[in-house]
Amino acid sequence: MSVEGATRTGDAEAAGIVLTWREAPLPVKAVIAGIMVNRLGGFLQVFLVLYMVAGGYPEVRAGFALAAHGAGAVAGILLGGWLVGRIGVRASIVSSMTANAALTAAFLYAASYPVMLLLAAGTGAASQVYRPASAELVSRLTSEERRVMVFAMYRLATNLGTTAAPLIGAALVAHSYTLLFWAEAAAALGVAVLGSRLLPGDRPGSAAAGPAGAKADPEAGAEAGPGGYRAVLGDRNFVLFLLAILGFSAVYTQYLSTLPLAVRERGLDIFVYGVLVAVNGLIVILCELVVTRKVQRWPARIATITGVLAVGGGLAAYALPWGVAGLVAATVVWSVGEIIGSPTMTAYPALAAAPGNRSRYLGASQAMFGVGSAVGPAAGVAAWTLMGDAVWLACGAVAALAATAAFIGMPASAKP
Repeated sequence: MSVEGATRTGDAEAAGIVLTWREAPLPVKAVIAGIMVNRLGGFLQVFLVLYMVAGGYPEVRAGFALAAHGAGAVAGILLGGWLVGRIGVRASIVSSMTANAALTAAFLYAASYPVMLLLAAGTGAASQVYRPASAELVSRLTSEERRVMVFAMYRLATNLGTTAAPLIGAALVAHSYTLLFWAEAAAALGVAVLGSRLLPGDRPGSAAAGPAGAKADPEAGAEAGPGGYRAVLGDRNFVLFLLAILGFSAVYTQYLSTLPLAVRERGLDIFVYGVLVAVNGLIVILCELVVTRKVQRWPARIATITGVLAVGGGLAAYALPWGVAGLVAATVVWSVGEIIGSPTMTAYPALAAAPGNRSRYLGASQAMFGVGSAVGPAAGVAAWTLMGDAVWLACGAVAALAATAAFIGMPASAKP
């Protein structure tokens, strides 16, 4: 059933948060729960630099290890999209989390810096291989009119876990880093067990279950269509969407790198920066599902463009010479843009892809977000040193270009 053809009653049901969760198949709930557990135990990226410095490594070397972890994460996402077509969704998730548990525990026994670098890249990759598989399963088992809301829940689980993980990790580090690493390994292994028990078995090339009550999709779970990732790159419209994701993520991540510099430059206490980050976190956690209840009815292109432009506009507003209240107002604007656009951008690749190539499309979009998140902060800080507050206007311009790419690349009537 397409959203375009839904009745008013169907639209009302599509907007329901509780109803959507209640009707979600058990494997979808298991994936969302697994993401929460995985992110709650995601300590390595946050504490890797501190761990290595405490072990006597220079800060620069620790920074390179963190960069290796990030590069491994992007590679892991692309690998995950490929693996789904080779070994299936459940095997991809279970193997990803099992490998992550083993490599994380191995950090405690690494005896040299090269081994540390290899483990950093390996854990980065293993920790992300599950993402295309998880998104593929959610897309496959969720009906079209529920998909954006379910992906909003998917994001909420990620955000809740990511927000709480540093606090839990700090408490564990107060005892020992050994406890920290074993706790993350245990969390990853727990997700592997959860996946092996609750996710449906699937084989590449076999029929895969669709949404509850729907016929099985003979292409879902099959080997990707001709060309695999080559087919993704051959889809010009989707490449434009990927460019939109790249621009959006590069701009969005400026709150992690350039914003603290801007706050300090204005002579404000670093506590103000903490408040701005907290405002964003509260809006995303408390409001995203409520906003998605309305936005899921919008065409995907409208939701994406609106979200991207709001993020760009909010960041551009940081260029204005105002105080704390103005900074908070600008933060509210781009945070609302995030919750308007992100669930749709997360769900859209499953709509754009042929069913047999969904994992590649999902993997490509997630990897592109990772690239933007890696490149954006470095580029933003470099631009800040040259341009000062004008960098925020540049962020608005990049967001406008990203919105233009989405406008051209996404069909006007598509609804995920």
